[in-house]
Amino acid sequence: MKTTVELPDELLIAAKTRAVETRSTLRELIERGLRSELQRARRDKSPARDGIQWVTVEGGLPPGLDLRDRASMNDWLRRKR
Repeated sequence: MKTTVELPDELLIAAKTRAVETRSTLRELIERGLRSELQRARRDKSPARDGIQWVTVEGGLPPGLDLRDRASMNDWLRRKR
């Protein structure tokens, strides 16, 4: 698809220079940049970023801890305090 985009002169000059340095076209450079930005936006919105941060350690779960059962997990946590 073709489109028209207005860019500041210095940005376009820098982009064309970068395209030459990487032996690619301006179109390829812009496409990579857009894909990278969109991918980053999806990662930033992922539930893992806003929710639980998983930490893993060797050895697995402690004996008696069942993550599938919230009530027993809460009991286990209370016993460890």
